[in-house]
Amino acid sequence: MAKITQLSQLDLSASYSYADYLTWQLDETIELIKGKISLMAPAPNVKHQRLSMSLSGQLFNYFCHKSCQVFAAPFDVRLYDRRKSILASQDIFTVVQPDICVICDPDKLDEQGCNGAPDWIIEIVSKGSSKQDAQIKHALYAESGVTEYWLVFPYETVIQQFVLNDQGQYQLQCSFAGDDIATPHLFPDLSIALSELFPDN
Repeated sequence: MAKITQLSQLDLSASYSYADYLTWQLDETIELIKGKISLMAPAPNVKHQRLSMSLSGQLFNYFCHKSCQVFAAPFDVRLYDRRKSILASQDIFTVVQPDICVICDPDKLDEQGCNGAPDWIIEIVSKGSSKQDAQIKHALYAESGVTEYWLVFPYETVIQQFVLNDQGQYQLQCSFAGDDIATPHLFPDLSIALSELFPDN
């Protein structure tokens, strides 16, 4: 089998598994969404990276002496229907790279990343990823059992907080803006000041 080093060698209309994904040696960063190749947005801009570093730093400090762990992209998260057990690589058809995720179950971590739903995912929405983050991943993370999902909008300086309900659907619990203090549903003693995240506004 020929080594896959260029996206043009792949059929974008075909379905692939995580086992396929592991063999590719691409320059582009991609995700698999239910077997379909999804191109990620171009390299993040300075505003995105500042936000990511700020959030990651605060979360790293908070979780430093706790059992949960925080990871930032690039970091492979393999997802599947939460009603199913851990699957083999050839049976997994979704692998995403959230901007930031928090994982509290150490059994989900292996050398390749996270196998199963993180407890909390944060996506920083870029101009080219709004549909991907607000619609496609919103539905995917709910289906996979991610308890809490934050959408961070750098230009609007808003954070939307979604929490999974008993029916397995996300409810918008809060929209943080202005001088609000954002508090995760899962970690109520963690406070994130939006004035520090968005200092230019």
